[in-house]
Amino acid sequence: MSQFKEPITLAFSGASGAPYGLRLLEVLLQQGHQVFVLISSAARVVLDTESNIKLSANEQKATAQLSERFGAESEQLQVFGKDNWFSPVASGSAAPKKMVVCPCSAGAVSAIAVGASDNLLERAADVVIKERGQLILVPRETPFNEIHLENMLKLSRLGVTIMPAAPGFYHQPQSIAELVDFMVARILDHLGIEQQLTSRWGYGEQK
Repeated sequence: MSQFKEPITLAFSGASGAPYGLRLLEVLLQQGHQVFVLISSAARVVLDTESNIKLSANEQKATAQLSERFGAESEQLQVFGKDNWFSPVASGSAAPKKMVVCPCSAGAVSAIAVGASDNLLERAADVVIKERGQLILVPRETPFNEIHLENMLKLSRLGVTIMPAAPGFYHQPQSIAELVDFMVARILDHLGIEQQLTSRWGYGEQK
């Protein structure tokens, strides 16, 4: 039996919004979950641009980099390359039942919507859908065109949760970190994971 809580797949695609995914990864690890991380080639560019993280394309080196950064325990965090078809996430017999793509590009939405499965990220999402698991996509694009909307509607009808990176302001955030935490908190709520990252509407002191 694993020493960790329920495994979760977290994928980074090439959209802007790396801080959302990184914060989500940090919290999931702090909560004791095992996390399988998928990072597209474009996402590595975004991580460098937005968070100054030069993540290796090598699975083992990338795993070591992120594990050190977030203080993960041995085997708690595993990074899988886009062509690693022997990873657990590639098969319904082993893949976690929960997956989040954060951030999620319009291209990734499209590929998932048509079942392309041309890389591990797309295949992992396809597996979660076919196994009737929980898939959450956090698109970061604006404005949405009709193609984007049609793809998201198609996925929503299949049970996929579409959660655009659109933080609220009613809690009067004072920093970018608080805006990031707002979105991460909503993702955690949908995953059924306890969180205290931000105040809830109607609770606590009103400003």
